[in-house]
Amino acid sequence: MKTLTEDILYRVINKRPQESHKGTYGRVLIIGGTTQFGGAVIMNALATVNSGAGLVTVATDSSNFTALHCHLPEAMVVDFNEDLTDYIKKSDVILIGSGLGNRVDIVQHTFYTVTPHQILIVDGSALTLVAEHKLKWPKSQLILTPHQMEWQRLSGVTINEQAFEAFNMLAQHRMNIEPIVVLKQHHTQIYTQHSVFQIPVGGPYQATGGMGDTLAGMIAGFTAQFMFSTSDSVLAAVYAHSAIADELSKTQYVTLPTKISAAIPEFMHHYAK
Repeated sequence: MKTLTEDILYRVINKRPQESHKGTYGRVLIIGGTTQFGGAVIMNALATVNSGAGLVTVATDSSNFTALHCHLPEAMVVDFNEDLTDYIKKSDVILIGSGLGNRVDIVQHTFYTVTPHQILIVDGSALTLVAEHKLKWPKSQLILTPHQMEWQRLSGVTINEQAFEAFNMLAQHRMNIEPIVVLKQHHTQIYTQHSVFQIPVGGPYQATGGMGDTLAGMIAGFTAQFMFSTSDSVLAAVYAHSAIADELSKTQYVTLPTKISAAIPEFMHHYAK
């Protein structure tokens, strides 16, 4: 297992070209947020937009529209009870699952519609629904972002066994889809197609609701705009997420997810040289 270093940020985050537009930095569709869990997609979207994605659309329950617009007027919204086919097809990156509850129908339709050239990030409730309903993974560029219990449900690797890299790699290969797996834990591990990395940053000040939603949103934002290497973009997003939390923890007992999102633009500016 390799220790991920700050160098990944210098390698991935680059200065924006003068001649560019919204489409240059990727189109992201975020799908999630039932009536009870609208905050999840709000935190997804805050992180995605602040990470620099060009166009962000949130497909969620209509009860979340007003709150989302109040927090983030930069994002577009659509009712996830409508036909999402065109929205899915027009996106470079799709993030599904945060606060999605039991809406397996939406997961199934997304999996059916997504294509191999698109990036699909599967998070939260969608991971649980895949495990419960034994859904077949789609053929796309898959990024899975489970916490340890979700990984246990998906892979059959118990939380105790997850300490052994070989067990996780074997489970990853058994999926026959070669996903990138971001296994969230103390010092999160990232399983790419060729290597395993662990981040040396982060701490208990991140143990609060919405932290994973923010991470998933950052991964969406990074992969949408830094498309030269999906795996490197994921690695940079995961490192940046905890590095920002580390910096905030110097003066704050708890690093709230929304505070991390607010700090992303200044943090990325430092490395875009």
